Amino acid sequence: MNRLDRFSEITGQFTAWLTLLMVVVTFVIVVMRYVFDAGLIWMQESVVWMHAFVFMIGAAYTLQRDEHVRVDIFYREMSARGRAWIDLLGVLVFLLPLCIFLALKAWDFVAFSWALAETSRESGGLPYPLLPMLKTVLILMPAAVGLQGMSLALKSLAIIRGR
Repeated sequence: MNRLDRFSEITGQFTAWLTLLMVVVTFVIVVMRYVFDAGLIWMQESVVWMHAFVFMIGAAYTLQRDEHVRVDIFYREMSARGRAWIDLLGVLVFLLPLCIFLALKAWDFVAFSWALAETSRESGGLPYPLLPMLKTVLILMPAAVGLQGMSLALKSLAIIRGR
């Protein structure tokens, strides 16, 4: 397994554990609310952010495992070399430009959050620096998916070259 794939594997394992944590926190919220008639806003907000984090950081792992959504009209019936060409062109024409675009668009949004020392709008919500840290995932996600896309492109090139 190359280093790019290993990075995606680590993020996938992290999101699996984060999903378990999200379930436990949700259970605690429900018990607190319905058994003790109490609640913590920051805990409720954390579930929303963990959910977003799981989807965004898990995207590279999903691509690595070839579990992403694919319009599979001809792809399945193609030869390995034909699939490699489709994957290579898909990464170069669609995936990498989209990742670059997303990262560039998110940069100012994330930088503003850090500069503002942003906190939750809700009283008792997530404190600084948690919100800017969470928004930084908007840059980490396209970076991680882009790295996994480069791994896919390198594998595709190897197949095309007959290696």
